[in-house]
Amino acid sequence: MDLQLTGKRALVTGSTSGIGWATARELAAEGAHVIVNGRDPVRLADAVERIQAEVPDATIDGVQADLSSAAGCQRLLEAAGDVDILVNNLGIFEPKAFELISDEDWRRFFEVNVLSGVRLSRHHLPRMKARGWGRIVFISSESGICPPAEMVHYGMTKSAQLSVSRGLAETCVGTGVTVNAVLPGPTRTEGVGEFFATLAREAGQTLAEAEHDFFKVARPTSLLQRFIEPAEVAAMVTYVCSPRSAATNGAALRVEGGVVRTLI
Repeated sequence: MDLQLTGKRALVTGSTSGIGWATARELAAEGAHVIVNGRDPVRLADAVERIQAEVPDATIDGVQADLSSAAGCQRLLEAAGDVDILVNNLGIFEPKAFELISDEDWRRFFEVNVLSGVRLSRHHLPRMKARGWGRIVFISSESGICPPAEMVHYGMTKSAQLSVSRGLAETCVGTGVTVNAVLPGPTRTEGVGEFFATLAREAGQTLAEAEHDFFKVARPTSLLQRFIEPAEVAAMVTYVCSPRSAATNGAALRVEGGVVRTLI
C-alpha cells in the first residue's frame, strides 16, 4: 500500500530510540522528510545516521532540543519550521510508589509527557488548518486507560494525552486535519530493556525469565504474552500519519497486544 507520504514533512519528538526512532524510520521509508529530535547531540547524530543507513534515499534532519521546558520547545519550533505531520512521542516513565512521588515528580512528568505535545500542537495546529491538511498523533499508552499502580504519575499523563488529543480533534471539523492517539502496550524499548535487566539481576533470573514472570503476574490479560516491538507500533503510527487515514479522527488506537479487555 502506498501511504502517499512522499514530500510530507514530519517531526517526531523523542526519536533517538524506541517507538520514536522506529516511527521516524518508517516515515522516512515511506518518502516523508523526517525531522528527528533528541536532547543528547551524540545520540541524535547516531539516530540520524542509523536511519540514513537503513533508508539510503531518506531525507533526514536532526534537531537537538530538550522539550522538558517551554524554551526547549521553542528552540525546536524555530529549527524545524513548518511540518505536515507532528508525532508527539516524547515520554518518560519511572516505577515509584505513590507515597514517594513528590510534587516535583508530578510536575516533571506533566511537563515532559503532556506540555511538550501541547506546546508543539498549539503552534502547528493552526498552520495545518490554514493549509487544509495535517496530522497530529499523540503516543499515549494503555496505561492511560488502565492506570498502573506502580507509576500513577505516568498513567495520569497518558490519560491527559487522550483528553488533549480528542479535544483538539473536536476543533478540526471539516479542516482536513486529524488528531489521534496511539496506545502502545508493554514495548521493548531501550528504557524498558534496562529496567528488566536490572530486575532480572536482582532476582537472580535470566532476562527471559523476568519477562515471562512480568506477563504472567503483572500483565496476565496480554494476548501476545510478549513485549511489542517498536516497529509494530510504528506501523500503526505511520498509517495514521498518512492521507489514507483521513476517516480516522479523534480516535484512541490501541496497539497493546490485547492487554485491555474491552470490546471497543
